[in-house]
This record gives sequence, structure tokens and C-alpha cells, in this order.
Amino acid sequence: MKNEIHEECGVFGIYSPDGIDVASACYYGLYALQHRGQESCGIAVNDKGVIHCYKNVGLVNEVFTKEAMSEIGTGCMAIAHARYGTAGTYPRRNAQPLVVNHIKGTMALAHNGALTNATELREKLELGGSIFHTTSDTEVITHEIIQARLTSASIEEAVSRMMDVVEGAYSLVIMSPKKLIAVRDKYGFRPLCMGTIGQSTVFASESCALDSIGATFVRDIKPGEIVIVDKNGVRSDESHVGIRPKSSCVFEYIYFARPDSVIDGSSVHIARQRAGSFLALEHPVHADVVVGVPDSGIDAAVGYARQSGIPYGIGFIKNKYIGRTFIQPVQADREDKVRIKLNPVSAVVSGKRVVLVDDSIVRGTTSAIIVKLLRDAGAAEVHVRISCPPFTHPCYFGTDIDSCDRLIACRHTLDEIRDIIGADSLGFLSCENVRHLCDNTTGFCDGCFTGDYPCPPPEHPEKNRFERKIMEDDI
Repeated sequence: MKNEIHEECGVFGIYSPDGIDVASACYYGLYALQHRGQESCGIAVNDKGVIHCYKNVGLVNEVFTKEAMSEIGTGCMAIAHARYGTAGTYPRRNAQPLVVNHIKGTMALAHNGALTNATELREKLELGGSIFHTTSDTEVITHEIIQARLTSASIEEAVSRMMDVVEGAYSLVIMSPKKLIAVRDKYGFRPLCMGTIGQSTVFASESCALDSIGATFVRDIKPGEIVIVDKNGVRSDESHVGIRPKSSCVFEYIYFARPDSVIDGSSVHIARQRAGSFLALEHPVHADVVVGVPDSGIDAAVGYARQSGIPYGIGFIKNKYIGRTFIQPVQADREDKVRIKLNPVSAVVSGKRVVLVDDSIVRGTTSAIIVKLLRDAGAAEVHVRISCPPFTHPCYFGTDIDSCDRLIACRHTLDEIRDIIGADSLGFLSCENVRHLCDNTTGFCDGCFTGDYPCPPPEHPEKNRFERKIMEDDI
């Protein structure tokens, strides 16, 4: 786990009976979902029942050159994936979509989330002769669907049977030679929505990806729902809907999602402003200016300023052309990257008592650098406010929070964290108010803050468990 929290993936799919360039639609959809995964990306296109796939390590504009786009060609439907790998040393091998050929045909699949019983299922499948080519949970899902497809009348029936045995978080887009299928797990951990453009049907992890291609948002996929699109139109299988309590990840609203997205009926932008308002009520302070850490801290900072009456100021300019800080292997390199990525505006903070609003503190290293940047720019005081509760427990549902040992809130008191990051004061949003950020105030998973999970944690929680097994088998 790195200094920042990251989500695993974004998925996109389109079925077009009216001649839309589905590969280009996926390209722009992935661009809109790039924040959800920057390790690798891929697009699979169905051309008259034949699936062509191109995927590689890198950002969307790096992977999909003009030559790559011509290689995958055109067709009537396509799915796409942007991946952030939480662990492991096989990024190219684990790139998605996964494309498999089996006795009943061909299938491509893209997955966002993490399974809680992947280890047990994979062991059972391997003992039955299944061969795995990746070290991700996603391949477990593909094998379970293929096994069920051998005795199922349709691909959607096989998907439904997969849902009977697979546990945990999964938002999926699946493509067979004739159908496009969207699936959301029974708890609804990760978002998935549906839209239309002309006669085409589109699925995406976030509504901002629909906007990027001019599609109209229709609705969110229900937890446990299977939506099938083919030549006969759109239909839904709700046999798994309502059998588990809805448990959407509340951190989607705090950090993961783009602020212009709407998830399960609630605006991410408004939710973050509410977080800032709650922070101002819970942790007031005498100050001269409120600033937010770009990008996900800005909306909360605006909310804090409005509620408190303290003026909002642009305290940092973000260099949008710098690489991601969390990929730097050496701590000194990460610190240099933060300094290049964020530059304080001294005219805004010099001589001022500053309220610094950010979305989270993981290990505290980045927060300490940012506080020091403000002090070096002349800030008289720095009061840090965090728009979520402290991380005190691992996440098992698609977020790279996998070890309490590396969470600063598990090892230090609030006063100790304040001193470590060099702030004059520190306040976190309460667990009570984090549940009231959205218009829909029920049905959230906040296990990383409370340790109260909606389903049992995995028996083997290590996120590199499959990589480790490969290395052990090689010895």
C-alpha cells in the first residue's frame, strides 16, 4: 500500500445496432475513467462474433495509438477496462479485458472490485484442472462462468449461477459473440450505471463516462442485477436483487469518483461539499482562509468555507503534467514529486491562518509534506481537516487498504498524528456524519472506518496471495 488510497478499476461497455464506432466510444469512456486506474488499460471489440482485444501497460493515450486502434477494428459492441493493481508484479499479464475461448464460444470480461472467496474458489478450480494465466480475482470469475456455461442454456444463466458462488465486490461488463451483459454484485459495493446514445446502450463505472461520449444517463444497475443487451433489446434478471443489504462504498463519494459523477442517485460534488460543511460544524477554528488539496479536497474545502464563513482561497496550483506520486519506489523521490506536483500560492497563504482540507490521511507522509509546503510559503498556522474518518481497518472490496500496520491512525493518537504531520490542529469527519453525505442515507459500507463489514472478510486477505503462490511453486 502506498501513501495514497487507490481504487482498482473502471469498466465501460457499449452495444450499438446503429453503427456507432464502439472502439472510439470505449477510448473516450476510458479517458473519463482514467482516475480509477492508471496501471494498464484495454479494449475488446466484437466484430460479427469475433472478439479482437488490445491491452497494455500505461495510460489510455499511451496504449491506444492510432496503430493500436486500427488493430482492434470496428464492430457492433465493445467493452473496456482501466486498471489500478493493488499489488503484484505482473501488470501486463493482469491487464483486462480478459478474453477466453471455450467450447460454447468466446467471452470477454472486465471487472471492478475484489472477491472475498477468491482463494477458495481458485483452489477448487485448479484441483479440477482449470489453468490460470493471471494472478487476479477476475480470472476466477471467468472460470466460474465458463464452468456454469457448460450446462446452462444461455450466457446470462451461467452468469446468474456464478453469482451463487462468488462473494465480494464485482461490477462487470461481459461480452459474448451476440450479447453484452452488465452485472453488479449483490451488495452493490462498486458503482455501475447504464445510459443510451441513439439506439445504443452503454454501461460505465461512473456517469461521467456516459457524458464523455454524449450518452444520456438512464439509471444505476441495481445491486444483484444482471442486464442483458442483444438484438432483441434490453432485459433484466433480478433474481439476485434484494437478497443482501445494499452496501455501496462510501469512499466513492469522498475520493474515488469524479466530482461530476452521480452514483446511486447522489451527486459526488454535493456529497463532498456536505463533508466540508460537517467538518466546519464538528471542528471549527479561527482562521483567515480555507484551501483544499487538489483535486478531491477542493469541493470539501468549498463546503467548509461556506459553512464557517471563512473565505475560500486557491492555495495550491497543481501541475497536471507530472507523473503519479505513488509510483515512485523511493520515499525521497515521492517527496520531490509532491513538491513538483503541488505548488502553494504564497499570496493566498502568507501570514494567514490556513484551514487545509484534504480527503484522507493514510500514512501521513504526503500530509506532512503538504503542511510543510504551506509553512515554507509563509502560512502562520495550518489547521488540517480531513473529509473522512480515520482509516483503522483493511478494505476487502477493491481498495488497497490491506494492512493496519501501515495505517497511521492504527498506530498513533489524534494528537500524535497532528504532531507527525506538523499541523497546529487536526480534525477528521465523524463516522456518524459520513453516513449522511448523500441524498440516500442508507446502504453504505464504511468498514475501513468502523471494522463493521457487510459480509465476512476473506480467510486469506493478502492482496498478493496469488503472486506469492506462484513464487512458492517455482521454488
